[in-house]
Amino acid sequence: MSIRLSRGPIVLVACALWAGCSKGEPKGDTTVAPIDTTKAPPAAAATPPTLTDANIAAILDAANAADSAAGHIASTKATKAEVKEFGRAMMRDHHMLRKQGEDLVKKLNVTPELPAGDNSQATAKAWDDSLTAMPKGAAWDKAYIDHEVAFHQAVVQTAQTAQGAAQNQELKDLIGKAIPAIQAHLTKAQSISSSLVAAPAPKP
Repeated sequence: MSIRLSRGPIVLVACALWAGCSKGEPKGDTTVAPIDTTKAPPAAAATPPTLTDANIAAILDAANAADSAAGHIASTKATKAEVKEFGRAMMRDHHMLRKQGEDLVKKLNVTPELPAGDNSQATAKAWDDSLTAMPKGAAWDKAYIDHEVAFHQAVVQTAQTAQGAAQNQELKDLIGKAIPAIQAHLTKAQSISSSLVAAPAPKP
C-alpha cells in the first residue's frame, strides 16, 4: 500500500497564522487591464482577521497532539532503531510541550479555539491512519521521517509567526522557549532522513 507524504495539520495552521491563504485563484483570463488614473482607486481588500491568543493556543496544541500521536505509532512500528527512538522522543517531547500549553491557558483562563474552517484534526487522523495501514519496513521509516522533516519545518515557521502575533507575554515566552526544541527536532529528523536509503521501486 502506498503512502502519501503530507505535512499534516501544520500546512493549514501555518496558512492561518500568516492570514494570507486564498480560498482559490481566479479562473479564466487573468490579464491586467490598464489603470485609469482619472477614476478613484478601488477600495482595498478586507484585511484577514488577526488570530487571537485562543486561536494560537489551539493551533499549537493541535500540532503537538498530532506529532505526539504519530510518534507513538513510530515508537512501535518503525524498523530502524534510530527511527523508533525518534518516535519515542516526539511522543515524549510534544506531550510535554502540549502539557505546558494546557497549564498556561488554564492559568490565563483562555479557552483554545481553532480558527473557522480548520480541519487539522481530520488531517492528522488521516496521516495516522496511513501510518497504521502501511506495512513495516524501510519505506515506512523513510515516509515517517521525511514527513517529520516537513512537519517540523512548518512548525518552526508557525511558532515564530505565532510568537509575533500573540498578545499575552506569557504565551509569547512559552512559544519562545519551545522554538529551540522544535528546531532540534527538525535537525535530528534531517540527519536521520539523510541516513536512510529510499526503498527501490517495485518491479512491474
